[in-house]
Amino acid sequence: MADPFAARFAAARARYGPLVLGADPHGPLLRAWGLTDDAGGLERFTDIVLAAATGTVGLIKPQSAFYERHGWPGIRALTRLVEDTREAGILVVLDVKRGDVGSTNDAYARAYLGDGAPIEADAVTVHPYLGLAAMGSFVDRADQAGACLLVVIRSTNPEGRAVQAAVERQLLDEIGKLNATLAPGGIGPVGAVIGPAPIDPPLDLAAASALFLAPGVGAQGATPDDVARTFAACPERVMPSASRSLLAAGPDVNALRDAAATLNQRLRALL
Repeated sequence: MADPFAARFAAARARYGPLVLGADPHGPLLRAWGLTDDAGGLERFTDIVLAAATGTVGLIKPQSAFYERHGWPGIRALTRLVEDTREAGILVVLDVKRGDVGSTNDAYARAYLGDGAPIEADAVTVHPYLGLAAMGSFVDRADQAGACLLVVIRSTNPEGRAVQAAVERQLLDEIGKLNATLAPGGIGPVGAVIGPAPIDPPLDLAAASALFLAPGVGAQGATPDDVARTFAACPERVMPSASRSLLAAGPDVNALRDAAATLNQRLRALL
């Protein structure tokens, strides 16, 4: 089994900083980069992002939907991105936001987590709408594989606040209990997605013994200072993610590398 994800993230953070580079090849971006909005464009996008990320960041987060929309050629490009990124020593947080029940969840978990998974990631995102207890297959495989399960608790979109506010405290408490069982005294394999915005009520993030993915830095309005304020109680456990604001520096590899390095340096200073 690989070292726990929390330990691997700590090592990546110490070496590069906490930044997660979002690898989201939406159509307008590919066209802005002078690439075709098809599988060939995805393959070239992969080459550029990987070249810029290697030696610059410790984590990459592909959004699966932007690859899935191209059918099997897009899945092939995503698979190569994941494999080549992990081979380069960069952790992959695969943003798939799956979540169902029973055998369906088991199938999803086998697709993304652990040895033999066809698209083996270091961490994946899931939706808890059907209950965190229904995520058992995900939790088990993440724990066994030294991976991380990131449960969407507080997203960055305002439309989600009414629903999320009703359940976020309970979900965070359940995550804390799971981690206390799976990793007593340490950081467990179940983490959460928490948007870095000054939204009330505040959550007791430190008590969950979890890692946190903080999306929305840059184009969605969150700043490094927002990240620092939101996660002031556990700054060493947050993974801030930026996509569009960084990718806008491409397709020049050096410019993209410099943009990521600058943001990583800023986050390192604040966290």
